[in-house]
This record gives sequence, structure tokens and C-alpha cells, in this order.
Amino acid sequence: MRHLKSKLLRTIGGSLVCAVVVAATPLPAAAQCGGSFSAWLADFRQEAASLGVSERVINSALNGVSPSQTVLNRDRKQGVFAQSFLQFSSRMVAQYRLDQGRANLKKYKSLFSQIEDQFGVPGPVIAGFWGLETDYGGNTGDFPTIRALATLAHDCRRPELFRPQLMDALRLADAGDLAIAEMRGAWAGELGQMQFLPSDYFERAVDYDGDGRRNLIRSTPDALASTANVLAEFGWHRGEPWLQEVRVPDNLPWDQADLAIRHPRSQWVDWGVRPVSGKLPADQTPTALILPMGRNGPAFLAYRNFDVYLKWNQSFVYSTTAAYFATRLAGTTRVSAGKATVTPLSLQQTKQLQEILASRGYDVGKIDGVIGARTRAAVKDAQLKLGMPADSYPTSKLLARLK
Repeated sequence: MRHLKSKLLRTIGGSLVCAVVVAATPLPAAAQCGGSFSAWLADFRQEAASLGVSERVINSALNGVSPSQTVLNRDRKQGVFAQSFLQFSSRMVAQYRLDQGRANLKKYKSLFSQIEDQFGVPGPVIAGFWGLETDYGGNTGDFPTIRALATLAHDCRRPELFRPQLMDALRLADAGDLAIAEMRGAWAGELGQMQFLPSDYFERAVDYDGDGRRNLIRSTPDALASTANVLAEFGWHRGEPWLQEVRVPDNLPWDQADLAIRHPRSQWVDWGVRPVSGKLPADQTPTALILPMGRNGPAFLAYRNFDVYLKWNQSFVYSTTAAYFATRLAGTTRVSAGKATVTPLSLQQTKQLQEILASRGYDVGKIDGVIGARTRAAVKDAQLKLGMPADSYPTSKLLARLK
């Protein structure tokens, strides 16, 4: 049922963040969350049966299932996206991932070519996600999926997100794509070589090896093509770039460096932006300048295909890293550290900054030490009011001024 749209979540490095947009079903009034797990589970079983899930699958999946404290503990401890872009990308775009990615692009050259012909998504883009999500299928996780999802669906923190996932996991089993015993993956219920949540899997996976099943755990063709199908549905534009590293001048109008602001490439050229490698034509192609660590750190031009990365995962640090990783697999060089050393705020300093901004009426979202879109927007406005370069990146100098 595709009645409500809801932001779902994805785990990377043990942290759960907003990700793919999928269909979600409203919670039945009788079983919102919490309370007796057995009573909640009995209600869920009835709902599954009413939606046509077979008794065989319901019993196989839910008989004897119990909540997992380990899953709840993981859900409460998340902080990897508080890292800076250089910290996160240096760890995630490791040399072994680059080597394995290039080897896999060569090994599956004809498969990637066939997928690009059909879906329009280049091999390096798919391989980048493949490497970041599971080390090319080498680390798909070993949490029992049904128990993890039942735990999170019963928990009162985000039941509206996880109850539909549990239902779609049962539907996957009923459709014959996966057996319940095969459903083992990340602690938040993601499955397979690309870590699809069950709703992503159920609605968007494709059978690309022709065996009659969509097996994203064991079938590399299914996993790669399903990823391309998702990215194409998210709006990937065939033959267009996604991210390009650039050098920026000292006198740029910094408030224009914003993912929400796009100018023709000719404007960036006029302002003195230069490519690190290749060409930067002075044409009308709309691009945004993004500065993941402010005006002294790395700089990129983001094209409209970069928006697709943010639909896959709304974390700015993750999306920039994934897009950068794909450019490396496509042949670019290692990213520059920028024009000067950038010392990121600590987690506690960032929380303090968010608290100060919130006390002044800014909507920074959750005070969690993560520099998300709302925190960056608030920082930019505060910088403008203080007469500082408005590059949207918080620094100790800004924190001191706000204090």
C-alpha cells in the first residue's frame, strides 16, 4: 500500500541516518508501540494475516521472537556522522576499498556496462555504494532481521518507520525472494550487499540474473541492478557528472556556496573557481558550490545528480563521501585538504553551538553534535549577521563570537 510517504533510515558504520524515501503504512490505533511485547506481537500477527501474508510465513517469522536489547543499545548510540568530511572520507575511502572497487569494476565490466545501458547509472557510482555499504558484499551483517525489526517496531522511538519494514520483510518471504532464515543483516533491519531496508527491497529490487528470485544477499547481478534501479527512480540523469573538485579564490561571495543555490558554471568561472583536474566550461550548466569544511577546506561543484546521493542518504557527510568515492573509482585523484588547516569543532562544542543557536530562535533540528542542513543554515545566517564569511561551516571563532 502506497498511501503515506515517510523518510526511512540507513546504517553506516553502526549509525542510523535518514535515507531512502519509501511508502509507509499508518499505524493501527490498537498497537502503536510499547507495552506488552506479546500483546503487540499478537496484534501485528493479526494485521499481517489481514493483509494477506500466509500463516506459514507468519509462524516461521514470528513464533518465539523476542525484543533485542542489543538492537536498542545500538539505536541509542550513534555518532559517526559528527565526524568532519576529511575524517569520514579518509576512513571510508580507504586504499583497500579503492583497490577492490577497481578490481570489481574490471571483473564485472560487462555487467556494469549492461546495467548502465539499461538504467543510465555508471559503474563507479554503483560500486561506490557497494564498497561503502558492505565492502562489496563482504560484510552484510549477521543480526536476525525479523527480531531487529520487531524490536524497533515495538519500541516507541520510531515505530511508524519500522512497523512497515517488518511487514514488508514478511512479504518478501511470502513472495519467495528470501527465506526467513536467510534474513540476516544490519542491526536496523537492512539486507544484502547494498543494505536495502525491506520496503526498498520489496518495492524496487529487480531479478537481474533471471533465476526468478530477487536475492540481494547472494546475487551480485540482482544487487547491482537493483541499486541502479533505485538511483534511476531517484532521478539520475544519464551521462551527466555528479561531483567535481575545484579550487576557490580568497574573495568568493561565500554566501553563494550553498547546496540550495545554483549558478551556471560560467558564473563560478567568472568568480575565479578553477577545476583541480579536467575542464570547467564557462557554460550554462547549473551547479552548486559545496564546502563541506568551510572556505579553507575541500571544495566541490555539485551537479544535479548529487541530489540523488542525498535521496539515498540525507547525511551531507556521507553523501559527499560517497560521491567523492565514485569520482575516485572513475579516475580522479585524492581530494585536497584545502587552503589551510581546518580544526573541526568537537562533538560537545557543536552541541554547545546548536544550543546557543536554538536559544536565539534558530531551528537546528536535534541537538546532537551533527552538522546537518538546518544547523548549516543557522550557522550561515549567524555568520552573515556577525559580518563573518558566510560559508555555513561552524568554527571556534564563530562559537566564541556567539558566546
